[in-house]
Amino acid sequence: MGVNYSISKEVREVIYADNAATTRLDIESFEAMKPFLLDDYSNPSQPYTFSRKAKKALVEARKTIADCIGADPEEIFFTSCGTESDNWAIKNGSLNGDILTSQIEHHAILNSCRKMESEGKKVGYIPVNSLGIVDLEWLEKNISSSTALISVMFANNEIGTIQPVKEIANIVHKHGCIFHTDAVQAVGHIDINVKEMGIDMLSASAHKFNGPKGIGFLYVKKGLSISSFIDGGSQENGLRAGTENVASIVGMATALRNNIDNISENTEKIEKMSQKLIDGLIANKLDFIRNGATERAPGNISLSFNNFSGEMILHRLDLMGICVSTGSACDGNSNAVSHVLEAIKLDKKYAEGTIRISLGKDNSEEDIEKIISGISKIVHR
Repeated sequence: MGVNYSISKEVREVIYADNAATTRLDIESFEAMKPFLLDDYSNPSQPYTFSRKAKKALVEARKTIADCIGADPEEIFFTSCGTESDNWAIKNGSLNGDILTSQIEHHAILNSCRKMESEGKKVGYIPVNSLGIVDLEWLEKNISSSTALISVMFANNEIGTIQPVKEIANIVHKHGCIFHTDAVQAVGHIDINVKEMGIDMLSASAHKFNGPKGIGFLYVKKGLSISSFIDGGSQENGLRAGTENVASIVGMATALRNNIDNISENTEKIEKMSQKLIDGLIANKLDFIRNGATERAPGNISLSFNNFSGEMILHRLDLMGICVSTGSACDGNSNAVSHVLEAIKLDKKYAEGTIRISLGKDNSEEDIEKIISGISKIVHR
């Protein structure tokens, strides 16, 4: 009997608006993965004929991913996720000196930096303005002769703000330092060319751009010395040992290529829905603030409602079959005001009423109408 890959009725009825946490797997990605799970399942490190398809698939996936971000294939290293990529970048960069990062980074960066601090490294935290944009003057003044690495995220996962990456890179390189960016929320959704932007290292995760969970990559600029992250075999040029997850790597490359090929169309659709949502909430006379800068990751909508509980709004929307979040999925067990909202100095009466709606290419105009209706009922009540 064949396997039924159709989506259940319960899943179809859910309005999923938490795409910054994870995205639905593209069917093209799923189909590309299947042969390497069922038929061509060989270990690509083996020399016999049966391994050739898996080996070739890795080469092609690396080329595809590199092409999507303006890199060379040998600059792409496969990892298990964005968090691993961030850890590798931070812990490697700190070997040669101290670190500067922003106050609003993902915890994969912040907690890696705290680990480095516990081992005697100095870490400076770049302040941001009320829109979540890093203070470039502070950065320029605080790079010292002992600074080795500056890590600033491309787009913030909570409020969507896109940083002036090229300007940051110019400042960093003027002082002879390495520039890393956590681009987990940007890759596949924003045009990125690592060479044109001056990026030395970049982290990405497949499940944020409609690929499978449990796979990501780290871009490392050619010529940059980097230490091994996992010791063992010769995989990833001996820098990240372990048998490659061929099926997921192929799925990641397929999903990224699909998103990049349709990036203009997807962005236009998502931005149109985002504006419809904001206009609808304004029309219903709700007292809220939209957080973040004008330049945001597509579909990332951080809303703070006056004198409300974001947790309460989330749970009441959940009862309506609408999925949103109160911030980062990686910090979902905490009810406290997030470090991002604290850094932008959002008034507490608004900060406590914050939810994040993150729309994706699979959302519809009907979804937006139901979200507007659901939030309006909760807030007016």
